[in-house]
Amino acid sequence: MTARARWMLVVTFAAGMAWVEAASVYYLRVMVDRVEPYQPDPLPIRGILGEVELVREGATLLMLAMTGMLAGRAWRARLGYAAIAFGSWDILYYVFLRIISGWPASLFDWDILFLLPLPWWGPVLAPVCIASLMIVWGTLVTQWQDRIPVTRFTRASWGVSWAGILLALGVFMADSIRARPGGPDTVRQVLPTSFNWPVFGAALLLMATPLAHTGWSAFALRLRRDRRSLSRRREAGGSRPFDTAPSRSE
Repeated sequence: MTARARWMLVVTFAAGMAWVEAASVYYLRVMVDRVEPYQPDPLPIRGILGEVELVREGATLLMLAMTGMLAGRAWRARLGYAAIAFGSWDILYYVFLRIISGWPASLFDWDILFLLPLPWWGPVLAPVCIASLMIVWGTLVTQWQDRIPVTRFTRASWGVSWAGILLALGVFMADSIRARPGGPDTVRQVLPTSFNWPVFGAALLLMATPLAHTGWSAFALRLRRDRRSLSRRREAGGSRPFDTAPSRSE
């Protein structure tokens, strides 16, 4: 199976998962009368229903990770396919939820992104930006993995990226963290009033470091190959013997 076919299969699976996710969330929100999550008492899910929802979120992440493990052969390809699966699933989830329920009305609508370990709050645009990065990076490393060498800076770029991930998590959970001393009920009642776009933008740039490094490595490698190919053609042309055959006029 070609890398392109694997890419298509992963995206198709992610699309199916996204519809299931959107339908499940819609059912749950209708049950608790919270199709639009940004309203007073945004998390009226208590008891066994709340515990089931937490496990469902964990199971979803596990399925996406296993998709990458099954689709890829080397560790980098597995990470790449997992990133493609997660990014496609996340974006299509919002697309399908809009089709099903009419929400979100815009990319700036507030949403509860995850519940683990605390509720994450953010405009829809924020996770969509991260998901887009994941798809682009995953596509690069899975479709051109043989052309992108692993260097010392590859590992360093991942360290920078993890710093960005932690920073983004801090932005998403900032209000929940501040409300945590008040107990679980206080955390569930949190309604953010502003999103820290400057810090999130910085986090997004840090998270994009592996993508920038991968893209530059692929471009530089192709440039070197083109130069070597051009040099060989010039050498072949320069070493060609002169044509000493007599002309017809002679």
